[in-house]
Amino acid sequence: MLKQFVWIFFISMIPLIELRGAIPVSQGLQLPVIQSYLICIVGNMLPVPFIYLFARRFLEWGQDKRFIGKICTFFLEKGGRAGQKLQSKGGCGLFIALFLFVGIPLPGTGAWTGTLAASLLDMSFKKTVLAVILGVLLAGTIMMAGSLGLFTFVR
Repeated sequence: MLKQFVWIFFISMIPLIELRGAIPVSQGLQLPVIQSYLICIVGNMLPVPFIYLFARRFLEWGQDKRFIGKICTFFLEKGGRAGQKLQSKGGCGLFIALFLFVGIPLPGTGAWTGTLAASLLDMSFKKTVLAVILGVLLAGTIMMAGSLGLFTFVR
């Protein structure tokens, strides 16, 4: 069982898959619900500080590199423009938007993408981590409920 917990821990760290994939895998492996949920949350949150602290630096470093320069420049410029617009309009709403972006388990949303966006928007580290952890908890709850079949649709 330890080997299976290690698998879901690492699956929850993979960008774009994250706990949205790890939780259904854990339930497919018939692992205990609470332990699986906690392991997936920790695995999903582990990269967040590193993404926040180093993503912008990597993009700035990569701006003048041959193969990655254009994409790095694109992300920095697009993120900078969007960040200025959102922060002038958003205020507290930016925190809620990040929380919902991470918390609603759709393809392309999650802790990796949300943290990268927050770093490009110059959100504070504390607000980013809090919004992302709340979003990950919400997404984990939704995915666990879905994996356990708690969502039923009445015809």
